[in-house]
Amino acid sequence: MVPSRTRERGEGRIGCFLTLLVLAVGVAVALKVVPVYFSNSNLMDTAEEVAGQAALYPVPALADKLRAKAAELGIPEAGADGAISISTTGGKSAGTCTVVFDYTRTVDLYGFYSVNVATHKVVARPYLDAR
Repeated sequence: MVPSRTRERGEGRIGCFLTLLVLAVGVAVALKVVPVYFSNSNLMDTAEEVAGQAALYPVPALADKLRAKAAELGIPEAGADGAISISTTGGKSAGTCTVVFDYTRTVDLYGFYSVNVATHKVVARPYLDAR
């Protein structure tokens, strides 16, 4: 004879609801924050490429390239004065180009909370005039 389980409920609706709620909040936050980190990463990659071209272009032209890329990526904070500074050491034929980023982006999380994402990065890359 098989015992009947009519008196056992086994329902866990509250736990399931809370788990789904936490998961939904996590996904919603990730949808806002991950693109900010992704665009910052793309700007750092561009900075490495631009720093390698320091023998070909003057420093103001390099800064303009980085500001244009920041505008393309939707990072208006990088276009502010002092957010990007570029310096070179060495001569025109060889040396090191250093790009310093110092800006803070504010991410609004649906009006409930805002997160400040600070970017303080230094990209240093040697360059060589191979014309």
